[in-house]
Amino acid sequence: MNDMVPTRTLAKQGVAAVAGIGGGIGLWGLRLLSHIPIVGLVAGGVVALIGVGALSSSAPEDRRAGLIATAAGGLTILSNIGIFAGLAGGLMSVAIVGLLGMGAWNAYKFIKGLKTRA
Repeated sequence: MNDMVPTRTLAKQGVAAVAGIGGGIGLWGLRLLSHIPIVGLVAGGVVALIGVGALSSSAPEDRRAGLIATAAGGLTILSNIGIFAGLAGGLMSVAIVGLLGMGAWNAYKFIKGLKTRA
């Protein structure tokens, strides 16, 4: 049956799609910056500090985003330290694929939900 998707569900799927794809692209950028020694450390530190700032928010969505940003910044910093570079780089690659995949899946569901409204 072709039931219409509620507006609230459709909005959540759209936001999750944009956040997943944007987060994957942003983390990919951090991964590329991590190959430049000083720039990678600074970029990772800035992202980690922004994430720590978001952790103090009262909204659970902001705290979740802050945790993700803190982890991304920490992995960027660790990828500049020789002994952790391989592990941190691998974890960043897995996270990039996961974020892009989650964003693509939510974009698919969003577009499918929009078609039920047409």
